[in-house]
Amino acid sequence: MKSMTGYAYKEFRDESVSLSIEIKGYNNRFLEIYINLPPFLSMLENRLRDYVASRCERGKIELSLRLKELATDVSVSIDKNAAQAYYHAIVELAETLKIDEKPKLHTILGMEGVLQIEKIRDPERYWSLIEPVLRSAMDQFDTERIREGKATEDDILGHISALEHAAAVVEQYAPTLETQIKENLRNRFAELLGDSIDENRILAETAVLLMKYTISEEIARLKAHLAEFRAELERNPAPGKKLDFLCQEINREVNTIGSKSPILEVSRAVVTMKDALENVREQLRNVE
Repeated sequence: MKSMTGYAYKEFRDESVSLSIEIKGYNNRFLEIYINLPPFLSMLENRLRDYVASRCERGKIELSLRLKELATDVSVSIDKNAAQAYYHAIVELAETLKIDEKPKLHTILGMEGVLQIEKIRDPERYWSLIEPVLRSAMDQFDTERIREGKATEDDILGHISALEHAAAVVEQYAPTLETQIKENLRNRFAELLGDSIDENRILAETAVLLMKYTISEEIARLKAHLAEFRAELERNPAPGKKLDFLCQEINREVNTIGSKSPILEVSRAVVTMKDALENVREQLRNVE
């Protein structure tokens, strides 16, 4: 189990670049990835996004990449048409002003657009520098999320144990509930009819009430959901969505048991189960 919250920061520097990657993770129902990087690296955004998506199931992930070039390959060319235009314009101006002076080369080179300087930006070269740093940052990010996730898992299992114990208490009182229904019905018939009790009528009415108020089926489903909860926690490294669904099912059975049973001990157990379940659901908001 992994937490959705985490932080990682990695740096790299050589003679050509200074590079840093920062990753932050927050709770979120779905996977949302936000990439912040220099404009000249925009062609790598999809690669970064795909890599993060391959390592995270859900959560809000913010990745910030900073890259400063310390030594850059450049391509230099001269716009000859622009240079000639500047030269003729300067010569014409000198003749108009009656100045006997030829324009210097550095003057022409300083004119806008004469020198065309373009940095050579090779996406594969950048990716070869970024990818190892990104992998290292994601490893650090995962390590922190696993550490937090283990603490969360231990807490969740503690609440599940409390829930299972309370469910066992409820199961223990299930026969008492059925006996109580039968006795209450017999007493009501006795009050109304005295000694003229139709035993078959009592049995029929008891069967109807047992179908309405018995909690045996709810207990069976509750135990099955709790067993599936533990199994999913063991087999799935990112069980958050499935466990959240199981919590809804568990909550439905607990509510039904609470509405059916008038037994004080069962009502107390239901309160315990609801409290434990709420704590579990709260913790599941933090895990993948």
